[in-house]
Amino acid sequence: MELKEKVQKALNKVRPMLLGDGGDVKLVSVSEDGVVSVKLQGACVDCPFAQLTLKMSIEKKLKDEVPEVKSVNAI
Repeated sequence: MELKEKVQKALNKVRPMLLGDGGDVKLVSVSEDGVVSVKLQGACVDCPFAQLTLKMSIEKKLKDEVPEVKSVNAI
């Protein structure tokens, strides 16, 4: 399975939590060196805790599920 596919599959596991709060996340890109770029959507865009959610929930889950992931950034 390609790295981007693995990342998308892991994101799909995080998505229900985000949707429950009115937000969502869209995969933008995955670099060969393991940097994932995502776009936060919905309630996540204006949420004061968006950066915390990005690092403590999304990035943690992706790193747990896909060891090749080095970091996750919102664009």
